[in-house]
Amino acid sequence: MPTGVAMRDVRTQLFDAAERVLVRAGVGALTSRAVTAEAGCAKGVLHKHFADFDEFLVELVLDRTTRVRARDVTLRAAAGTGTVAGNLADALTELFTSVAVALVALIIARDELRARLWRASQQSRAGFPPVSYPKGITLLAEATAMLAGYLGAERDLGRIAPGADVEMVALTLIGSGHLLFAGRDGTPPDDDEVLKMVNSAIAAARPAG
Repeated sequence: MPTGVAMRDVRTQLFDAAERVLVRAGVGALTSRAVTAEAGCAKGVLHKHFADFDEFLVELVLDRTTRVRARDVTLRAAAGTGTVAGNLADALTELFTSVAVALVALIIARDELRARLWRASQQSRAGFPPVSYPKGITLLAEATAMLAGYLGAERDLGRIAPGADVEMVALTLIGSGHLLFAGRDGTPPDDDEVLKMVNSAIAAARPAG
């Protein structure tokens, strides 16, 4: 690794390398050595910037979680435009990329990573509503909060039924979406499949009439 490279650039290179290893070879292949080899840098570079490999993984997931929070803002802004099902289908397709599915598998596989992530994610939510879901897969908890917030905005506009439990609908969408996108060897479902799933998940939450 050339000297004088900014830390942010090093972090980005290592994060991107970890994602490539994870998507290509799976959770079992993701080691600090594999990451640095993929990034084309010296073995000690990762440990120069992170206390240990779990800390690196925590920072990787938190970095990717900020993208969900950015999408949260744009999705809420879409309330009242287009169709509810279409907006949700677009959000789920953007969320469940092959990288995101692989990150969920990583979090599930590592107990210590889940515990560290939960603590770190709660500290990093300054300026965002608190996530009240039980300790678990923080990336999906953030995504659930995003969908619930959007559905709440649509409920306020009358496009979702007044009594709809938007948190439960959001959980259903995240669970169904993950099942739909996972296990496809990098080939995502087509738009019609995603839209069909969304329409089924929100059917009971549609306003009467």
